[in-house]
Formats: sequence, structure tokens, C-alpha cells
Amino acid sequence: MKKVVKFGGSSLASAQQFKKVGEIIHADKERKYVVPSAPGKRFSNDTKVTDMLYGCYRLAEAGKDFKKELAAIEARYQEIIDGLALTLTLTEEFKVIEKDFKAKAGENYAASRGEFLNGKIMAAYLGYEFIDAAEVIRFKENGDFDSEVTNQILKERLDGVERAVIPGFYGAYENGVVKTFSRGGSDITGSIVARAIKADVYENWTDVSGILVADPRIIDNPEPIDIVTYRELRELSYMGFSVLHEDAIFPVRREGIPINIRNTNKPEDEGTWIVESTCQKSKYVITGIAGKKGFCSVNIEKEQMNSEVGFGRKVLQAFEDYGISFEHTPSGIDTMTVFVHQDEFMHKEQKVVSAIHRLADPDSIDIEADLALIAVVGRGMKSTRGTAGRIFSALSHANVNVKMIDQGSSELNIIIGVTNEDFEAAIKAIYDIFVLIRL
Repeated sequence: MKKVVKFGGSSLASAQQFKKVGEIIHADKERKYVVPSAPGKRFSNDTKVTDMLYGCYRLAEAGKDFKKELAAIEARYQEIIDGLALTLTLTEEFKVIEKDFKAKAGENYAASRGEFLNGKIMAAYLGYEFIDAAEVIRFKENGDFDSEVTNQILKERLDGVERAVIPGFYGAYENGVVKTFSRGGSDITGSIVARAIKADVYENWTDVSGILVADPRIIDNPEPIDIVTYRELRELSYMGFSVLHEDAIFPVRREGIPINIRNTNKPEDEGTWIVESTCQKSKYVITGIAGKKGFCSVNIEKEQMNSEVGFGRKVLQAFEDYGISFEHTPSGIDTMTVFVHQDEFMHKEQKVVSAIHRLADPDSIDIEADLALIAVVGRGMKSTRGTAGRIFSALSHANVNVKMIDQGSSELNIIIGVTNEDFEAAIKAIYDIFVLIRL
């Protein structure tokens, strides 16, 4: 068997954490390919190395002196090296970074150095081969990840390599210019490597024992999820679940490779398994609850809208023309509502309203702000009657007014719109009715 193991920033924030990671890797000879993140926070008021690099580079870009800030970053890594009693030195690497910062190599390059340097330390600590992600992770000219080219390059590069460390979060264009994924992108790198080597398992190690049914900042000690499908997690990640980057699912999904979310500080915990499909029933009717605040609804009314061919397309074109993506579009006979991110929409709202009038000639348009969307997700909902009814009943008892409900044809999820101020109360009510009461 072959396992790819990815470790997050909190798992690699200090030499003590590195030692825990080393023990985990050496405890299973099948853990052959390691994807490290940059060092995270060592304590609550600490600063992540990636943020330190961003700040340092902005000084360099502005033509200001940044040696003090760069020295502080070097000291963070030296602390880890000393704590591991390694003979490794990163002096030359930091000379190159200083030179590249002065040459204004870009924020993507600056941010990537956190993983690059931690990868160097990890490889030296484990005695594994170091492979620079810029050599094997490829991006297209338009900035999109090139999955097929990357897969071919990685397969060829790792052929015959028994054990390796590949830093997460970044890759490069064909010309060698470094490009990063979005925040949390090391999860994606681990998934890419797992696909390339056709791993049996992709283990993603972090600071929690798997995925929880709901946000622990809202629900006290929420129940863990034992097993979740790719599709369920995709829905939950999109609506705010932050344990795993939402795009990390795609590479492994193609090969049917399961992901196991594990806790570096509690390696004995089984964690959460993310799989393509399963015959195992969920512990509850729902698998998870997730949501986001900060939406607004644009309500368009027009008599006999339902019989007008192309009406919906005309309305959505107004949003597209101003570069605004929509979240949901529930509709009635004479009404259509478009949910959008408020911060994207508010500065262009009157231009969009004018465009809708020009393109679709509606009777009226009404905008409602400060809304939240909540996703209730679960493969068990399809075979359980009355799920939507229980949700409405729970929200009614909690005095939460539902602004919108939208259920996909797959019956995998139900999206509910509420006001921002009702957001936490709604999640608590839904959690209580499905998890605590378990009718």
C-alpha cells in the first residue's frame, strides 16, 4: 500500500510538533509521500509564517527595508532546526529569497516560500527526497491549475522514488514563475500527489479529530462525522466547512481514493473518512450543517414571467455583465430571486438593477440585505420522509423566519435563507432536532 500524508500548519508550527509528525510517519511504513504546509501559529497570539512572508514582501515591494522581518522568519525556521538537532542550514535559501524579494518576484512567490522551506526541513528530518512543487505542479497561462499535465509530470518524476517530500500550496507556470493555490491549498497538493501515485489512502493531518456535524463556534461539542461522501463534503465545504479545502476533493475523486482526516495531537483517533460512496448509514438523518453570512437577495417580479422565453437568462446576464456570480435562484410563477454575495454586489447594485430593467423589463425589483444561507446536507435525507418539515418545525419553534428554501433534485442538501441575526439560532435549532433529539 501507498499513503500520501499531508500535515497542516498547526501540525508543523514547532520542533515539538515536527517530532509528533515524525512519529506518525515512522509508525506506518506505508506513509511514503509527505506534503507539508508552512509553520502555523505556536500559540494563540502568534503569527503564521505565511502571513509574515506576505508582510515582509509588501515592504520589499514598496521599496522599504525588510531585513528585520526576513530575519524574524529565518529565526522561526532556525528554532525548528535547532529543536530537531539537525545540521541543516537555510542560509543560502534565505539569500535567494532576499534577492528575489528585491527583484519583486511577486506575492505568490513570497507566500510559497513558507512551504518550500518547511519542505526542506521535513525532508532532512525524515531522510526523504525533496521535490520542489514548482517543478511538478503546473498552472495554465490563465492561472487555472493544469490537472492533466501535472498528473503526467508527477507520475514521471515520482517513478522509482520510494519516499519523498513535496511542499504544498504552490506550483508554477510553464516558464517557472511560481503560482499558489488559494488559502489552504496544501490540501489540494496532497490530493494531486495521491492521484499521481494512485495512493490507497490520502491522510490529511490537522489539529482536529475529523469533521464535525456543525461549527464548534456555534454548537458546544458537536458530534463527529465518521464517514462522509465526496458529494456531501463538497456541499459542506462550499458553505463554510474549513477542515478541508473544497477543491481537494476533485483529484482523488477521479481515482476513487479515500481521504482520512486525522488529528496530529491525537493520532489514535480514527478521524473522518471521505469516500466516493458507501453502504454505511449516517448516524443521523443529516450528515452536517454549514452556512455563511453576508448575502443579499434581488427579487424580480413580472406578470406572466413563467411564459416568457429567456426571462431568466436576461436577468442573469445583468449580473454576468458586471462580474457578479450568483448563489441560488429560487423562483415562482411571477417572481425570480437571485442570491448574491453582498460585498460583491453592493457597489454595483444600481448598475445591475438598471441592466435588469433594460434587458428583462420587470414590473418591480426589491433588494433585501444582511441574509445568511445554511446548507443541511446528508445522504440519509433521500430515504427519510419529512426532513424539510422537521427543519421548518425546528426553525418555527426557535422563532426563526425562513426567507428562502431550495432543495436540489438529488435530495442531498437543503439550502435555507435566514437573516444574519438568526443565523446561529437557526443552526442550533436544526442541530438539536436532528442530533440531540433524533426523532
